[in-house]
Amino acid sequence: MSKRPADDDDAAAALKAGQRPNAGAHDQNGLEFEDEFEDEYESEDEIIEAGVDGRPDAEREAEQNGDAMDVDSNNQTFIPGRSVLQPGQTLTPDPSTYEMLHPLSATWPCLSFDIVRDNLGDDRKSYPRTLYAVAGTQAESSRAKDNELYVLRLSSLSKMDRGDQTDSESDDESDDEGGSTEPVLESRSIPLPSTSNRIRMFQPATSQADPSQMPQTLTATWLENGQVMVHDVTPHLQSLSTPGSVITPAASKPLSTLRMHKDEGYALDWASPSLHPFGRLLTGDNNGQIYSTQRTEGGGWATDNRPFVGHTNAIEELQWSPNEKNVFASASSDGTVKVWDVRSKSRKPAVDMRVSATDVNVMSWSRQTFHLLATGADDGEWAVWDLRQWKPQEGGAAGKPSPVADFKFHKKPITSIEWHPTDDSVVGVGSADNTATLWDLAVELDDEEYGKETGLGLGEGAEKVPPQLLFIHHIEDCKEFHWHPQMPGTAMVTGGGGFSVFKTISV
Repeated sequence: MSKRPADDDDAAAALKAGQRPNAGAHDQNGLEFEDEFEDEYESEDEIIEAGVDGRPDAEREAEQNGDAMDVDSNNQTFIPGRSVLQPGQTLTPDPSTYEMLHPLSATWPCLSFDIVRDNLGDDRKSYPRTLYAVAGTQAESSRAKDNELYVLRLSSLSKMDRGDQTDSESDDESDDEGGSTEPVLESRSIPLPSTSNRIRMFQPATSQADPSQMPQTLTATWLENGQVMVHDVTPHLQSLSTPGSVITPAASKPLSTLRMHKDEGYALDWASPSLHPFGRLLTGDNNGQIYSTQRTEGGGWATDNRPFVGHTNAIEELQWSPNEKNVFASASSDGTVKVWDVRSKSRKPAVDMRVSATDVNVMSWSRQTFHLLATGADDGEWAVWDLRQWKPQEGGAAGKPSPVADFKFHKKPITSIEWHPTDDSVVGVGSADNTATLWDLAVELDDEEYGKETGLGLGEGAEKVPPQLLFIHHIEDCKEFHWHPQMPGTAMVTGGGGFSVFKTISV
């Protein structure tokens, strides 16, 4: 399924490959942190509304005492696909459930992005925080030349300002937090000739580990015109990290433009630098063809002109194995997931499994438990599969295997899925129902415990909310979700209305 924004009349609907976005009117260029209440508040940390309805502050504050995602002043938990907003009602997140929350808007929708590993250290837990990211724009068709690759630095990301803290709690955190600060957004841009379908970054293992320098960072961008452009954005990152650094005009030129595909596509993945130190890239298109491109030791690019074939519809997702350098998996609109060995002369899949009756939109291979693969489909179901149970077979896709876990909580297409980088039981999921949800597969409750623990007030006979569901974050037309690899529990998500950077109290 496409990752493009929906029309204004149907913002939550997922678009299919080939449809064009309607971005609406955009009068100014640039990106900025949202400040819906700049006349009332001094800090971004107090932006806690999902919408503006003109109600008195007292009424709005009363709502915040309920559970996360309350519906107006009824203190009801909003459950996507089950709860219905009445006229005049809006969603407001409960600030007590967030440790950090910052919204960000852009001139054009950026419905694909990737978080960049930086030189600030791993396992960062102190505030304020800084993160780097890359994103590709989706300008409206009549202004295709306005498309850009954004290189972003978000800094001074402070913790939620909790007015109900005790003096002792405040004193305990004062040294660590440095006080509430205004978030700062800085960006550099590279012109692109077309809309971005997907963007992914790669950091070669061969780059020098100079702590004063940003790691060498390459990006691959799938464009609507059928090309894949590779850039080195290291100078742009360094200019954001080190004031005074100069970006030469040549730095914005692509290292390579790949033109082997006959149609546009969305599937894109770099192999792990530990397995392919110089860089190896997979790209899949809407014709069902997959190509492999390698970066040579001298910095050149070599594409194998023999595509991997076997899918009967668009390739939606590609994932290299995290521990086997010659193995990758593909997910397709034909409802199958296939596992391939790049050494195969036949260019045919080694394993072929039908996992859904609808499009398989997204997929994530666990970096902690190598035999676990998560998929998300067009019918709203997402599932976890044990690859040890998948066996090679002949004669087409095998019948649907039994998943380790599957969830039908979302009622609209799954648009993103990603394993937590260090916790092999936690998964982030994005859906076209305007939410990003966090799950913990390690949670197990029996029926008696389930009834006591959920307490969601859904009424007798209502569909149960899975106990593994930890959190629901609202974002319009949710498209991509990513965990930050160096700040535990910190996530970034994008949709038709912009970005959100957040950390919950549950992960």
